[in-house]
Amino acid sequence: MRILNLILTCLAGVWSFSVAAQKPAQMETKWSDDAFVQVPWDVYPRPQMQRGNWTNLNGKWDYTITSLHHPLPKNWSGKINVPFAVESYLSTVGRSPGADSLLWYHTRFSQKPRSGNRVLLHFGAVDYAATVYVNGRKIGTHRGGYTAFSFDITDALIDGEQELVLSVWDPTDKGEQARGKQVSQPGGIYYTPVTGIWQTVWFEMVPDNYISGYTIKTDFDTRTVTITPNLVTAATDLELELEVFRKDSYNRPHAMAAMHQPLVATVGRAHAWSPVIPYLYEFSLRLKRGRAIIDEVDGYFGFRKIEVKKDSVGIDRIFFNNEALFQCGPLDQGYWPDGLYTAPSEEAMITDIRRMKAMGFNMVRKHVKVEPANWYYQCDKLGLIVWQDMPSGYGEIVPLKDHVHATEGDWLDKQYADVNRSEASAEAFKTEWKEVMQQLQHSPSVSVWVPFNEGWGQFNTNEIIRWTKAQDSSRLVDGPSGWIDRGEGDLRDYHLYDERLNKDFPLETGRALVVGEFGGLGYLDSLHAFAGQAWSYKGYKTREELTAAYDSLIGRIVQLKKAGFSAAVYTQYTDVETEINGLITYDRAMLKIPAYKLRGFHKRLYKFSRR
Repeated sequence: MRILNLILTCLAGVWSFSVAAQKPAQMETKWSDDAFVQVPWDVYPRPQMQRGNWTNLNGKWDYTITSLHHPLPKNWSGKINVPFAVESYLSTVGRSPGADSLLWYHTRFSQKPRSGNRVLLHFGAVDYAATVYVNGRKIGTHRGGYTAFSFDITDALIDGEQELVLSVWDPTDKGEQARGKQVSQPGGIYYTPVTGIWQTVWFEMVPDNYISGYTIKTDFDTRTVTITPNLVTAATDLELELEVFRKDSYNRPHAMAAMHQPLVATVGRAHAWSPVIPYLYEFSLRLKRGRAIIDEVDGYFGFRKIEVKKDSVGIDRIFFNNEALFQCGPLDQGYWPDGLYTAPSEEAMITDIRRMKAMGFNMVRKHVKVEPANWYYQCDKLGLIVWQDMPSGYGEIVPLKDHVHATEGDWLDKQYADVNRSEASAEAFKTEWKEVMQQLQHSPSVSVWVPFNEGWGQFNTNEIIRWTKAQDSSRLVDGPSGWIDRGEGDLRDYHLYDERLNKDFPLETGRALVVGEFGGLGYLDSLHAFAGQAWSYKGYKTREELTAAYDSLIGRIVQLKKAGFSAAVYTQYTDVETEINGLITYDRAMLKIPAYKLRGFHKRLYKFSRR
C-alpha cells in the first residue's frame, strides 16, 4: 500500500502523507444495523412513477461464485444480504469474485399468475453484466452497472412458489465498461470494487394495458408541463388523463389526450423550484376507458430553468430561473464504509443531503456513480442542485498527469489526442449514458450533465458533448470537467488544486467559467480512519489549521466569482477509504469543520452579484 501511494503521488504531482490507521478494513456507521432488518431498504424505489402495489425482494438470498460459463448452480455457498454489493460488509460476504468468475444469486418468492395482469420484475442497478432466470427460464440480460432495468416475467410464472436466479459478471478495471473509481487494488483516489446487486430488487403487478413510462418537459417561462406517456397496450378505445395537484390551491390543472399523445397543462401563477424554495408539483397520470381507470401512476415535477447567458456587464454566467446564481458544492463519490455504493438505510442517505444543505452548499457534483432514484427525490425535495457525471472508465488521455500545463487548455488540446475506443466500447458508453439521462430526466435538481472527467475514457469529445446536448437541451453540458478542453460545451471547467487556484483565466464567449474541482485538504482523525495509509492532496495536523486553510480557499473562490466564474466544486464531501480529503470522516461520525462555520464561509459566495 505504501508503494501504491507513492506511485499515486508521483502520478498526480501532489503532496501526501501517511499515518497508520487503527480501525479495521470494514468500518461501520451508526446506521449499519438498519441493513440487517428483515427487508432492508423497504422504501418505494421509484418515486416519480408510483403505483399502489409493489413487493420488495430485498433481504437474504443464496449466493455462490463459480467459473465463467458455469451452468445454473444447484448448490449455494451461503447467504448474501441484498441490495448490498458482495464486497461490502453489509452484504455479509465481503469478497470480490474477480473478472474470471460469475457471481450467482438465488431466491424464491410467491406470486400467483392472474388473468388480465402482467408481472414486472425491476432491478435498481446491478454491476455489471446481469442475466436473469425465472423458474429455470432465461428472461433477459442487461449490461451497465448504473441504470435500472426491468423484465416482464409473466409468461415464466408457474402455480406455486417462483424461483429467481441471477448471474453477474464484472471485470472491474480489466474491462472497457464504465466503473468510476473501482479498481482491483484500491488505494489513494481509487476504491474497492462493487459487484452485483446494489439497489433494490422488486416486482409489481400491472394490467395488460398499462403505462410503462413517460417523458416530462416543463417550460419555466410559460409555466406549462408536457407529459408524453409510453404505453403497453393493444386496445384502441382508451384515453389519457393528467391531473396536477397544488399545495396552495384547490385549483387542479387538468388535461385529456388520446393514446400516445402528449398531455399539456398550464399551472397559473406557479411557483419556481430553486435551492432556496424547492417547490414541487404532484400529478396523477391515468389510462382510462370511459370513467373507469385502467392504470394510474403518480409523479411530480418542478419549474426551473438553467442556461448560460451574459450578465449586465457582458460576462457569460450560469443563470438559474432567469437570475445569475453562483453554485457551490462538494464533489461526492457516494461511497459508504459499510455498504460501498449503497447507503445502509434511507435515513443515512438523507442525512448526507441534509448535511450538505446545512453546510451552506446549494449544489453537489455526483462524481463516480449514479444514485438510486430516491437520492434524487430527496435532492428535489430539499433543494440541492445536482451535477451528474457519467462514471468514467477505460483509459486516460494523459497517462502521467501534466500539472505544469493543467490550466492551459489550448496546449493540452494540441498535445494529447482523445482515447481511441473500440466501436463496441463507444456504443456501450453512449447506451449507458443515454439510459442515465433518461432515468434522471424528471428530477428538477439535476441541472448539469458531465460526460467526461479529466480525460478518463474521453473520446470523440465534441461529438459526445453535442450528442449529450441533443438528448436534453433543458440542462447544461460540461465540456468536459477538467484537463483536456476541446472548445465546446456550455461550461469551461478548470480543476485547480494548490497554487493553480491562484492563476487568472480568460473569459470565454458562450461558455461560463467554473472550477470543477478544488481543495483536497486532508485531516486524519485516528478514531475514524480506514485501514491502510492515509492520503490527501495537502494535509493538516489540526482542525484549526484545516479550517483556516478552507476559509482561505473560499476567499479565493470569491475573487474568482468577481472575475467571472459561475461555480466551484470542493474536493470532497467525505473521506473515502484511505483518501482523507473529506469535510466529514468516512463513517460520517465527525464533521472536520463545523457546519455553521462552513455555512458562514459560503455565504460570501451568494450575497453579492456583479453589476
